[in-house]
Amino acid sequence: MKRTDRAQKWVPADSGRVYAALVDADALTQWLPPEGMHGRFEHFDPRPGGSFRMVLTYLGDDEGNAKSGDGQDVVESRFVELVPGRRVVQAIDFVSDDPAYSGTMTMTWELTPVDGGALMEIRAENVPSGISAEDHAAGLSSSLSHLAAYLARDAQPGE
Repeated sequence: MKRTDRAQKWVPADSGRVYAALVDADALTQWLPPEGMHGRFEHFDPRPGGSFRMVLTYLGDDEGNAKSGDGQDVVESRFVELVPGRRVVQAIDFVSDDPAYSGTMTMTWELTPVDGGALMEIRAENVPSGISAEDHAAGLSSSLSHLAAYLARDAQPGE
């Protein structure tokens, strides 16, 4: 049975800046890969109906967890919905021969303006059974912490 995982974090930027970090390839490569991974895009087309292919490479001893082999997770994603300043919805497939990673996971990145920043909530629906709830929670939390740090580091004067 597929499950839904959630994570949220307050980030130190207005929802417009957070949204921009969700749809910019350079920004995403800096903050999206969870701790212990490095990411790069093979292509990136951020528009409704557009897509991207990201290769996440394990750094160090975790490469045995790779979904796509060779110490990598390869992710094929389609942009389902883009609502500037509010929401990004992606349909995500892992490139893997292991049926435990098959099926399309829907990731919704929802922004809510709050005092001094934005609340970023991630909802991952139809999570493949090969991804443990614990590992997914750690990965989502890590990405959100990297996003908050990225936005704090790149804050504009006066923000």
